[in-house]
Amino acid sequence: MVKKRVSRSRKRDLNEPDEFISFWTKLLELISEYKLIFSSALGVMVAIIIVIMGMMYFIKKSEDKAFALLQQGIISYQTKLENSTPEKAFLDVEKDFQLIMDNYSNRGGGKLASFIYANICYTAKDYDKAIELYKKSLINFNDELFIKNLVLNGLGYSFKAKKDFKTAAGYFEIIASAPDYTIKDEALFNLGELYTAMGDHNKSITAFKKILSDHSGSMYIEIVKEKVTG
Repeated sequence: MVKKRVSRSRKRDLNEPDEFISFWTKLLELISEYKLIFSSALGVMVAIIIVIMGMMYFIKKSEDKAFALLQQGIISYQTKLENSTPEKAFLDVEKDFQLIMDNYSNRGGGKLASFIYANICYTAKDYDKAIELYKKSLINFNDELFIKNLVLNGLGYSFKAKKDFKTAAGYFEIIASAPDYTIKDEALFNLGELYTAMGDHNKSITAFKKILSDHSGSMYIEIVKEKVTG
């Protein structure tokens, strides 16, 4: 019996899911290693740096043009950011990211591009565009709990920046109630501040105390102690 030959392109398609899982595994390891840096008020943007590091690993294993273009776009953005403002860098790479999102929307690279570009939009203070892309990413990564929480985190920060405190609190509440603990203390801290802004002192104190009781290693501990005792 003649064994049916599998084409190189077909092999690539068959291998892609495993490679994509390996990429996320590597990414999560990196995020865990840099948790202290990531769990800051600027944590939304740190995701870009971590993704770049993870991308170096993945790009060696993938022939997917979307990932190659995404890598180029990220490097271009970082280079422009060093020599200009976030707003200017955002405008300079807009077409590059839009091209990836338009042509590879169903590929891993296209989905990741939407998430990364949402972070870029947030940093450039284009919160409406960031929210649009985060919501798209929420659908794309609905089955990836940790990444989903990063997207929810981005939505929370974006609505907080727009001073829509009620909506922002809703997203941070989802993170705070999720089983994943990686950025839960950050979500609780934001909830404490948002509840204060909305005039709900009791909920604010409850959120801050939750950090003290459940997240003793949080970088927010000292700040929270002052808020609770003060």
